[in-house]
Amino acid sequence: ETPDGCDIVDHFDRLVQGGSLRIDAQQRRVILRLAQLQLTLKTYSNRPYLNTTTMESNDESIQRQDGKTSIFTAKNRRPAPVPPPKGFYIYGDVGTGKTMLMDLFYSHVEHSCKKRVHFNAFMLDIHKRIHQRKQSLPQRRLGKMFTYDPISPVAMEIANETSLLCFDEFQVITKGGLFVCGFYFGSFDWIFYLFLLFCVQNYCHTVCLDSGIDYRTLDQPAAGKLYYLSGEPGAEAHLDSLFEELTLRQKTVTAPRVITVLGRRLTLQKTCGSVADCTFDELCGRPLGAVDYLEIARLFDTVFIRHVPTLTLSLKDQVRRFTTLIDNLYDRKVRVVLLAAAPLDRLFVHTGGEDERDRQLLDDLGLSGEAAERLTLFTAEEEIFAFQRTVSRLREMQTESYWMDGDRTKTQQILTCS
Repeated sequence: ETPDGCDIVDHFDRLVQGGSLRIDAQQRRVILRLAQLQLTLKTYSNRPYLNTTTMESNDESIQRQDGKTSIFTAKNRRPAPVPPPKGFYIYGDVGTGKTMLMDLFYSHVEHSCKKRVHFNAFMLDIHKRIHQRKQSLPQRRLGKMFTYDPISPVAMEIANETSLLCFDEFQVITKGGLFVCGFYFGSFDWIFYLFLLFCVQNYCHTVCLDSGIDYRTLDQPAAGKLYYLSGEPGAEAHLDSLFEELTLRQKTVTAPRVITVLGRRLTLQKTCGSVADCTFDELCGRPLGAVDYLEIARLFDTVFIRHVPTLTLSLKDQVRRFTTLIDNLYDRKVRVVLLAAAPLDRLFVHTGGEDERDRQLLDDLGLSGEAAERLTLFTAEEEIFAFQRTVSRLREMQTESYWMDGDRTKTQQILTCS
């Protein structure tokens, strides 16, 4: 049954009735559970959990030195707050509607202290806050050592700002090419992932959304030809013409552009206003990461990616950068035009994969035989799943609705008129 006064379910049903969504029993089951949380959040605040003196934490402090309980202290103890409502961890195959349902839920939550964020952007914000706190520390004197843990105050900052946090695309993927049980060893991220998984297990309802349908692959009106093959006659010329057409409305000339990211200078060789014309090597052949792609997605509403090779597991670093790039462009509704070596459904080839770093990692961990084989298989399966998501998103990014939504000039015109 629909919870009383829960407009999120009514909204979902109207979308189905109007043809914007298809009938999907699993999606409706998930939205009903999210609706219950939405109602709970109407009166929820995390303030009682911030700097609260609880009964459990003060059992020792209320005992006087003579062993008697202090009446004054006991009267001023605040009872422990009731447990907060559990969150949700929604997982499933690509294109099944996970992000759509989360965004629908988020839009209906009547709470000022809420935040919806892509996981890469959230981690970038965490690192920025930690860096700022470390920079604000007094200069250490020679020979005077002290330790400082910035994570707790950063966590309190976020808790004071946010009562509801919605992550999109939480996936444990390696950085630097090392995969161990889904975690990158030797980094702050690895500790964070462990803690986050602990929280998911203990403080979230785990819900599977997997109807077996990738809704992004269903027939939708195309925006035109946006995916070209390198072997097609005149393919490069078609991209050149499209670039010229899209830049007619720009107020700048075509030229290289230098982007500063966390103090580093990143040069894109061919840009014009909000349009960037790049090569695969320019974006994925260099040691770039989510922070760089987030800045590109912020600055440009259209990105050309030329000369995308057939991607195999032997190109792990490039594959991971490409999937991260597309994730961030998709999240910001950036339009993409591609020139690739193979059709989209054959762009990723599930072969190759073990390189010198992988073999060194297995040696360092003392893994061999069946254990090493399981770890290698796990790594390959993660890469395959990530690229399945990338292919699914690239299909949607070629639709007319996505292309129109990504036109930021319309938004700028509306803001100018208002």
